[in-house]
Amino acid sequence: MSSHHIVREKQEPALYIHELANFNEEHLGQLLEWSPTLIVLASEYEKVVSLGLKVDVVVGNLDVGVTLQENMRIIPQQRNGMEDVMEFLVKEKYPAVNIISKLSSFDDLTCYLPAINLVLFTEQGKHYAIKNNFSIWKPAGTIFLIDIVAYFEADNLMQQDEGKFVVVEDGLVSFRFQAPYLFIGELL
Repeated sequence: MSSHHIVREKQEPALYIHELANFNEEHLGQLLEWSPTLIVLASEYEKVVSLGLKVDVVVGNLDVGVTLQENMRIIPQQRNGMEDVMEFLVKEKYPAVNIISKLSSFDDLTCYLPAINLVLFTEQGKHYAIKNNFSIWKPAGTIFLIDIVAYFEADNLMQQDEGKFVVVEDGLVSFRFQAPYLFIGELL
């Protein structure tokens, strides 16, 4: 891989670290590969900096005595951090964001989906919203975690347990539903 990539600003999804917890460092490296705008919640700042990462934006107030990095922006935390970041990213016209958190819930974020693509990463999986007629190629045995809040139909998918589905054979998995979005997850 070339070490001198030229990436236009906002071409890559921003990365927001809400809760790093025990997130896999290899997966973190993959999310950072193309040097996205890195945003962290103030409570995660020191842990992220200790990994040798350059932080672009901090959400909330840092403790007194914490060393700030150069050219770093601080945005106030007025809600839960997650919503503050979404407001910032939409206002700054970012097309997409990857979020690392312990929670895979879109409950507080659904209202932002028309304005920005978002993927929630947890220690176990990646979760995202899809629109009707979404198709994706997956190998047989791939597990999907689907938050069943509305009726949907899917090709090449069989339910294993509540909310857990497996791809039957190598090929396209297609989803059809009436709701504005269907929330699905994949194991990492």
